[in-house]
Amino acid sequence: MTTIPTSGIVLFAHGARDPLWAEPFHRLIAKLHAKAPGLAVSLAFLEMMQPDLTTAVRTLADRGIERITLVPLFMARGGHLRRDLPEIVARACAENPGVLIRTTNALGEVDLLLNAIADWTLEEHERTGRADLGHPVA
Repeated sequence: MTTIPTSGIVLFAHGARDPLWAEPFHRLIAKLHAKAPGLAVSLAFLEMMQPDLTTAVRTLADRGIERITLVPLFMARGGHLRRDLPEIVARACAENPGVLIRTTNALGEVDLLLNAIADWTLEEHERTGRADLGHPVA
């Protein structure tokens, strides 16, 4: 017997005019699906790209998802996360009664992620020291 998941994830990013900008987020979804097959995961954007957050929540709600972990793919909790996001989440909840949304911290507020970025930065710095740059810009 297969159970229908009642929880899911929405990854929330800013959006851009260039469709290639969203590629890392699609790769993240693929990694999530590889680690948790069958997990309901959606990508939503604040502006310039589709779907928007209310549409992504509605799509998951239509699939029977009742609990959503909303992951803002922003480095810091700036104006978009402090002002815009709470309004959009409130609207999405009002349009989808019975759906509960919990918003995580911004990526830059998570020490585990900052430590990974620091480690990667130091590795890249070591590569710069070993590289034959040949010219000032590489």
